[in-house]
This record gives sequence, C-alpha cells and structure tokens, in this order.
Amino acid sequence: MYKRILLKLSGESLMGQQGHGIDPQRLQAYAKQIKEIAQLGVQIGIVIGGGNIFRGLSGAQQGYDRVKGDQMGMLATVINSLALSSALEAIGQPVRVLTSVRMEPVGDFYNKAKAIRLMEKGNIVILAGGTGLPFFTTDTASGLRAIEIEADIMFKGTRVDGIYTADPEKDPTATKFDTITYDEVLERKLKVMDLTAITLCKENKMPIYVFNMDKEGNLLKVIKGEQIGTLVTP
Repeated sequence: MYKRILLKLSGESLMGQQGHGIDPQRLQAYAKQIKEIAQLGVQIGIVIGGGNIFRGLSGAQQGYDRVKGDQMGMLATVINSLALSSALEAIGQPVRVLTSVRMEPVGDFYNKAKAIRLMEKGNIVILAGGTGLPFFTTDTASGLRAIEIEADIMFKGTRVDGIYTADPEKDPTATKFDTITYDEVLERKLKVMDLTAITLCKENKMPIYVFNMDKEGNLLKVIKGEQIGTLVTP
C-alpha cells in the first residue's frame, strides 16, 4: 500500500459526454473513487488540468498572447479544483485547495510544508494553478508537485487504460505496455506526458502509473496493486 500519492487528472475527462465544461456525474464518480482510497489511509495530492475550459497553447494558436493564454489555463485548473473540492466535501471528505499563485480566499497559497501537514491530518490536498508560471503544462506541474510532496508514485488518470505503441483510438494494431522505461518513452516519442514532465520525473526517479480513471473502481484497483495500466520506471 502506498503512503502518499500524487493523482493527475485530465480536465478533458471532466467533460464526460457533454463535450465541454464539467459533467456533474463524472465529477461525482471521481470524488467517490478518491474518497474510497482516502479511507484506506492513503495521503492524496491532486493536480487537475483545465482543458475542458481553456487550454493556453490552443489559445496562443488562436491569437492570444501565450503568457496570458497560459494564465487563463491556470485559472481554468482552479475552477476544476474548486468543483472537485466541492464534490468531495459533499460526500464528507475533508479537502483543501492550495493555489500556486495568491488568490485567497479562493484557496490557500501553496507551499510544501503546508501541503504535507494537511495530508498528514487526513485532508486531500488539491494543488491548483499549475506551476504558476507560463510555458509549463499541468503534466509538468504534477511531476513537480509529486516530487515536492515526496509522493511514492504519480498516478496519471486518463481515458485510456495505459501506454500503447501508438494511439489505440486511431490505430487498432497498437499494443499496450505493462511496464516501460522513461528512456523508451522518450525514444519512441510516446505522448504519455510532455517531454519536460517525463524528464523531470526521470531525473528524480518518480514512477508514473498510467490508467483509465473513467472506469469506476479502477483507482482502488491500482492502489491495491492490480495490473490494469502501465508503469513507467527508470
């Protein structure tokens, strides 16, 4: 059993079947799964993307200033973080939102010591706002926060059940890896996470486990050690 984990959630997955925004049913399903593992005593930090609301890079391609676009993306992650915290509170799970840029009373300003102290007291801690800097993705933010809070592992919850040789949604011949090294991910140019995030995790020996978070019960399975996704290791 893991003592402490960092869970990276996709903003796009929060759209559910709607195609935009936040699907209340998907949000509730996520909250239920997260509370389930918190009750086992696992300390949980969460980073959630903002792609269901606004993606900075896409905004830049549409003419937005890149820095302002990334700042808009950071705020989108805060909206998702507040939504998830509300869903967790509604089912009786203690939770706190920490933000990478100051915006009290929306959330407390992040620092490592505070995050760890809150987790040790039984709170789930949602780490919002990405790194707080432009040009960095929430993948990179999740790797950074996982290392900072001394997590045992980073779980990347996606809509795909692991890492494949190619995009399984486009290539029916794609085969799944049970385990893969950081170097193989980089050499094969697999789009698991961006290069900055993979390199950061590699240099700090932070294992990554990719799995399908959209199937209810899967988070509990991976916490218990069931092989349903792909493990990225040195």
